[in-house]
Amino acid sequence: MSVFDINAVRADFPTLDQQVYERPLVYLDNAATSQKPRQVIDAVSQYYQHDNANVHRGVHLLSQRATDAYEGAREKVRDFINAASDKEIVFVRGATEAINLVAQSFVRPLLAAGDEILISHMEHHANIVPWQMLCEQTGATLSVIPMTERGELDLTDIDHLLKANTKILAIGQVSNALGTINPVKMLIENAHAKDIPVLVDGAQAVPHMPADVADLDCDFYVFSGHKMFAPTGIGVLYGKQSLLEKMPPWQGGGDMILSVSFEQTLYNELPYKFEAGTPHIAGAIGLGAAIDYMQAIGIDALAEYEHQLLVYGTEQLSALDGVRMIGTAEHKASVISFLIEGVHPHDVGTIFDQEGVAIRAGHHCAQPVMQFYNIPATARASFAFYNTMAEVDALVKAVEKVQELFA
Repeated sequence: MSVFDINAVRADFPTLDQQVYERPLVYLDNAATSQKPRQVIDAVSQYYQHDNANVHRGVHLLSQRATDAYEGAREKVRDFINAASDKEIVFVRGATEAINLVAQSFVRPLLAAGDEILISHMEHHANIVPWQMLCEQTGATLSVIPMTERGELDLTDIDHLLKANTKILAIGQVSNALGTINPVKMLIENAHAKDIPVLVDGAQAVPHMPADVADLDCDFYVFSGHKMFAPTGIGVLYGKQSLLEKMPPWQGGGDMILSVSFEQTLYNELPYKFEAGTPHIAGAIGLGAAIDYMQAIGIDALAEYEHQLLVYGTEQLSALDGVRMIGTAEHKASVISFLIEGVHPHDVGTIFDQEGVAIRAGHHCAQPVMQFYNIPATARASFAFYNTMAEVDALVKAVEKVQELFA
């Protein structure tokens, strides 16, 4: 078992300590968003109660304290993902904004009609739609790495998919719909052998496993704070400094400039040229606090514990008659997608809710995955390190309740 005290951990998350429909809350919707520990809530509250001021612009003490906390969070992110410099860490609203920024600022100037952008069949809509929009704008083509029935990438023809006119590979590290852990390091090596840059969507990876951009050697890495126990509305774009320096700003406004006249504007240095306007200061501070919290527990320890939850949950659900598992990859993070025979996933989610079990039912912003399996949706249970084996048992009992009602 894990080396950390699960009861002490759960005590840090006030949302978990409540009842819904007169039943203890079992929160298993962590792939959609995670709960927040008191340490993060307190850090955000501290900023608003004592240090609330804008950053980078004020000479007064509150502004200096806010700036120190905001830039301190940037350094925590840099250390967390092992980036080479704070200049490579750009604060954005989330992974979605980061992908759009790279699409418009880095990739669009490279594209001409006939060029290709390569993604995979199991991507979140946030790593599909921005590239489709870019193809519409430039005449480029979107190519797709296929997937197998198990929910793994089919890399049989990867050498042929990585072409001379492929301008970027954009790949999710972990599938939000299936939990599949993709071999991104190998894909990056293959792409770089053909001088193709790579963006990795790490939104579903960073809450569950170590992130090391130096080891991956990815060109861009994006993630959202709200999935890793931090506030909503804050996220990170990592980019290699040599690439970010060449990219034009995506948005214009305050703080991304050095000087402005009606004749000419000079842009700020990295990373600020990509951070137009007043940033989500409290969100960045909360993200820094979430990183502190995860590192205090130990990323390896929480990953090991979540794997135990995944294995136990998979075994228990697989043993039930009338339950079909969707996504059975060999390497998975803590996501279980499933169907109950004869019951629509939305009905499953509604009945689970009445039993106090919060899951996600739907297409999970991954409709091509659902189309691959020829299903409209799945029920998805997703775990975090504050979940327990007893909550997995509650999940199983909720399945049995559904089957009883629809017998």
